Amino acid sequence: MAKYRRLGELLIAAGTITEEQLERALELQKGTKERLGSVLITNGIITEGQLIDALTMQLGIDAIDLTKVNIPTELANAVPKNIAKQYQVVPVKVVGDEIYLAMSDPLNFYALEEVRKAVHKRVIPVVATESAVDRAIRVLYGNEGVAKAIEEMKRDSSTMSAGSGSQTDMTFVSNQLGEDVLDSAPAIRLVNSLIERAITERASDIHLEPQENDLRVRMRIDGMMREILRIPGEFKATVISRWKVMSGMDITERRVPQDGRFSVTMKDKELDLRVATLPTIYGEKIVARLLDKTGGCVKKNELGLSGDDEAKFNKLLKHRNGVILIVGPTGSGKSTTMYAMINELNTPEVNLVTLEDPVEYNVVGINQVQINEKTGMTFANGLRSILRQDPDIIAVGEIRDGETAEIAMRAAITGHMVLSTIHTNDALGTIERLEDIGVESYLIGSAVKGVVSQRLLRKICPDCKKAYTPDAEELRDLGLEGEEGLKLYKGAGCPNCFNTGYRGRTAVFEMLEINGKVRDLVSKKASREVIEESLTGEGSSFVSLRDNAIRLVKAGKTTSEEVLRVVNMEE
Repeated sequence: MAKYRRLGELLIAAGTITEEQLERALELQKGTKERLGSVLITNGIITEGQLIDALTMQLGIDAIDLTKVNIPTELANAVPKNIAKQYQVVPVKVVGDEIYLAMSDPLNFYALEEVRKAVHKRVIPVVATESAVDRAIRVLYGNEGVAKAIEEMKRDSSTMSAGSGSQTDMTFVSNQLGEDVLDSAPAIRLVNSLIERAITERASDIHLEPQENDLRVRMRIDGMMREILRIPGEFKATVISRWKVMSGMDITERRVPQDGRFSVTMKDKELDLRVATLPTIYGEKIVARLLDKTGGCVKKNELGLSGDDEAKFNKLLKHRNGVILIVGPTGSGKSTTMYAMINELNTPEVNLVTLEDPVEYNVVGINQVQINEKTGMTFANGLRSILRQDPDIIAVGEIRDGETAEIAMRAAITGHMVLSTIHTNDALGTIERLEDIGVESYLIGSAVKGVVSQRLLRKICPDCKKAYTPDAEELRDLGLEGEEGLKLYKGAGCPNCFNTGYRGRTAVFEMLEINGKVRDLVSKKASREVIEESLTGEGSSFVSLRDNAIRLVKAGKTTSEEVLRVVNMEE
């Protein structure tokens, strides 16, 4: 406890906490393995920034923003990976016989001594946030894994030349990441390092894109594509083959697109990766979607619903017949919302059957069916079969054609509840889309109970959020003319959001209830303009996607730039 007492006294001396707050934190710490600093931050007694300020002032050491520092890959050789991970330290630079070590706890003298003995240099501590240190460790040693694998592939060119790696050499033996298996082929370690990096960066997708001279690796993080690294062109075929083996694809077939999937575990996370190939002029492109199975599907209260939207959402779920459609472009979170609905409706009293391509999450208590077009198990055929299984609720992963849509509508008007997704820009566009694929207007009007349109917006990082006064042009873009003096918010960029100003995403919704008035208009094939006019009239509770997005900007949850990027403000 002496070290904890020392940190507490240091914080008291800096005026950051009081004696009473220290005693409370020490009491909270009893029985846990948490460091005192973590206890103080977790319980809202101080912020991470205040802790760093106090440490730098009292100890006379420097602070470092690791998000603005490019740590050379060769520094991974300076401090062994096991020491870096055990003590949560990362080398920043070496100058002569001194090594600068970033750490969130510069009072951890055991860590300083272990590093000193390992590197035989004088250790200069610099303080950084815990999350930034953790990320820097993963990136540095992940990049080292990639660099080492590429070097070995260059040395072992006879084995790893394009197309010569046999399936026996590259068989997918283990799905446990983070284990440095010395006899693993370099391509295996390279791909494992890429997957680890994606998990570290909270990426939703990994893209491997063959270029003329190399293989570009990009990742989608919070909805935005970010380039991670480039792999030399001579290893394109080997790396792509490794992904195909892991995904259970035919590595000899390079002319047609293929789909596959596999699972990996890393620490306490279990992930499913859905992999798809696409032949391009420079080779096969690979895209892998990462799905975290550990946390299960999202619950209703985690969707970001608020106020009227939550009430409308609950009202839609009370229907026990009719179609509820979740709409939006690719990557707008439709599947997540549908799983939240499934989770809410999943009770022992109902027979809930899903038809999915692919099954993204395994949900206990429901019957999930996997589409397989090669065997004739299409959405339309599967839906016909499900209707003979005495279902109460049917969830169709996606309506892709008129045949599936019509079967779903007819199932709804015969007493079933049907959930599904469809690609359209907004709620009203769904009616036009259904008509376009051949569904009769009277069927749409009779069957559809509600439409949930949504987008995903990046949230402002809470640790660097700051207020500002928008100029006239920004107000005009948001349709807020005449609201001069309004305070909006944005993120300045900090270590906790990796200097982007954003951390995480939230959904913005548009709920369309198909009531009697709208139902009549749809059945009579009324134009979009007429239906829209009826929704925006006096007494209507309809709130457009645009207006809900502006509410989030005013509430300080997202930025005007993000809304203008994602939402069509002219709607």
